[in-house]
Amino acid sequence: MLLLHVRGRVSARQLAGELEVSLRTVYRDIEALSAAGVPVYAVRGRGGGFALVSGYRPGFTALTGLIGDEADALFLTGLPGPAAELGLGGVLAATEVKLLAALPPPLRERAARVRDRFHLDAPGWLRDLETPPTLTVIADAVWAERRLRVRYERTGRVVVDRVLDPLGVVLKAGTWYLVALADGSTSARTYRVSRVRDVRPLDETFERPAGFDLRQHWEAYQRDYAERIFREQATVRLSPAGRELLFLVGPIAARAARAAMSPLDEDGWATTTVPIESVRHGLHALLQLGADVEVLAPPALREQMAAAADALTARYDGSRQSSPAVLASGGGR
Repeated sequence: MLLLHVRGRVSARQLAGELEVSLRTVYRDIEALSAAGVPVYAVRGRGGGFALVSGYRPGFTALTGLIGDEADALFLTGLPGPAAELGLGGVLAATEVKLLAALPPPLRERAARVRDRFHLDAPGWLRDLETPPTLTVIADAVWAERRLRVRYERTGRVVVDRVLDPLGVVLKAGTWYLVALADGSTSARTYRVSRVRDVRPLDETFERPAGFDLRQHWEAYQRDYAERIFREQATVRLSPAGRELLFLVGPIAARAARAAMSPLDEDGWATTTVPIESVRHGLHALLQLGADVEVLAPPALREQMAAAADALTARYDGSRQSSPAVLASGGGR
């Protein structure tokens, strides 16, 4: 009835697909609605289907006090992908139908325009979407306040066993994270759900810490992220092209480097500092800038950059000598 109220005329096949039932069930339920006094009628032929008599409004759909902008905002909050990953795809679809049915016609039209014209796609470009197989089990445990026994792969492929009190899950840039208390700790930690290799709900429940707020915890976690991760920094010189390529080192490091940029020297290069996790991380991050970066400090990173440049020169030196023949033959691909 809500689907008919919101969408007008709908075919039996569309109803069956939307509600995940058989055509026979649709016809039976239409008869039941009619017998209950709901003014539903059938339109035969191409483009036909079922519809409610014009002007009929189910008595349980009233939603009062909502203004236009609020109705618009409701349909900007729907994230069907994440909801489906949490096992709530059907619930979200049903909720949207009920909300649309509850809106008066003018607001319903506005909400439909918003849904047709705006789409939220949270993950960044060129990133595979994570759909961890353990996510629904973890989400169920969060809801039921049930302890979990997990096998978790830490950095460096070290696998550990943990008993967790799951406090909440967070979706950040297409990646799911679990916030939990580990092994009786009173300090919440964050775990990447895709690194959970095995999960088993226990029969034990737990009591959430008094006053714990997931949003506040996550905001504080993010504020401290750069300080925890970027424990060192590299001093570098950048060419104009190198400054354009700074995005390759990551948004946090690039933003800090741009803020610390010195005036240009006579060659058009600028000096700045780039936050790095370690010398090894700095090597791989800054090699992406090629010849458009010069590392000045720390000395260990400068030495490793020079060694990497020497190794690349040695590797490609032979191909440089044969490059005319390769170009002449159209090879090299």
